[in-house]
Amino acid sequence: MERPRRDEPVTARPGVSYVMPVLNDVTHVRAAVQSLLDQDYTGEFDIVVAVGPSIDGTNELVEEMGRADPRITVVDNPAGSTPSGLNIAIRASRHPIVIRVDAHSVLPRDYARLAVETIERTGADNVGGIMDAQGTTAFEKAVAGAYGSRVGLGGTPHHVGGAEGPADTVYLGVFRRSALERVGLFDERIKRGQDWELNERIRSSGGTVWFTPELRVTYRPRSTLSRLGRQFFSTGLWRGELTRLIAASRSLRYFAPPVLVVGVSLGIVLGLVGLATAVTGQAVPLLLLGWLAPAAYAVIVVVAAALVARRDGVGTFAWFLVVLPCIHFCWGIGFVLGYLSLASNIAAQTYKKGAGASDTRIG
Repeated sequence: MERPRRDEPVTARPGVSYVMPVLNDVTHVRAAVQSLLDQDYTGEFDIVVAVGPSIDGTNELVEEMGRADPRITVVDNPAGSTPSGLNIAIRASRHPIVIRVDAHSVLPRDYARLAVETIERTGADNVGGIMDAQGTTAFEKAVAGAYGSRVGLGGTPHHVGGAEGPADTVYLGVFRRSALERVGLFDERIKRGQDWELNERIRSSGGTVWFTPELRVTYRPRSTLSRLGRQFFSTGLWRGELTRLIAASRSLRYFAPPVLVVGVSLGIVLGLVGLATAVTGQAVPLLLLGWLAPAAYAVIVVVAAALVARRDGVGTFAWFLVVLPCIHFCWGIGFVLGYLSLASNIAAQTYKKGAGASDTRIG
């Protein structure tokens, strides 16, 4: 087990800096910023929003909020990517504790206080908790159900909860500024997975990344199937790239979606060939057994959907039947392409089409 760093004691109420990259998030950003202003933390704080070249009115809204409250600083993020926005915001902030915020997240009032107390108690360089996905429409509830399902995103603690202790990575993150400066901030070449990669460098330098279920952040899922697909395709793409480049990232659970994609696709192809052979009047071939793979997957999806429907109703059940395969197949296809070293070129094209900078790395 990693030992917490205790060479940098934190005072009772150190100042905190909230840093948030934003791009095309006019629907969610006001609630995210308001949750920071409503914190019960009694120390000094500032909020730095790094806004990319949005086309939906986000820039104007964020600038309006900055003019209304001097504690909010707005800085430009010309590249529009998450890691560049985070680095720009961190450099523009000033306090010893840096709290990473996502435009789709709403922090509970005690978040900063509990996070600082956890840093002080454990000596960790970064602490984080659970991404509590909450939807309002039937589609968003289906996405939230997939996030919180063990068959959805692999059942990691920052999605489904778990015991407090050292972790590979955590959702968002509350950092000691000294730790960020020690490892050189976020790697701007990595458009997704930058959280995991940064935490790997923190741990490799002797620091501790600490998970605590006390920190639970409300997260607003993507509201359309196309945006969800783009998010998970890009996430899988960069996870494949990281898996290829960094040995420590090669967890077996990351290979589950690509294996699923290959298995189900191969089963369908074999089953279709078997049907074509049977239609010609030949004996029913063993190739028809290929249908077992997609059939088994369909059963898993339906059972998982039924569990979600018990809480959120029939409409959510119907959307879940679409949402879960969208997550698995977009992530899995992206992973394969990323592992084949195509991440940089494909992701560049994705950003040109308007993928949001605030899409947090999942999983």
